[in-house]
Amino acid sequence: MTIRPIRNDDDLKKVFRRLEKIFQAEEGSTPQADEHDVLVTLVEAYENKHYDFGAADPVEAIKFRMEQEGLTPRDLEP
Repeated sequence: MTIRPIRNDDDLKKVFRRLEKIFQAEEGSTPQADEHDVLVTLVEAYENKHYDFGAADPVEAIKFRMEQEGLTPRDLEP
């Protein structure tokens, strides 16, 4: 396992590809689980530094989730 800093979006894509391969790594003190934890931490640090997502608007979040589920405001009445 060679861990490198994420310096740009290309590096980020490589890390995502690697995470896809080890996504279901056995939890605990396995090399893949350790690698997964470290890579997730690096991704979070990179995204926090380079992408300002800001706080989600609660109403928009509800509308988005309703759209995902195919729900309408009428479905919330019961």
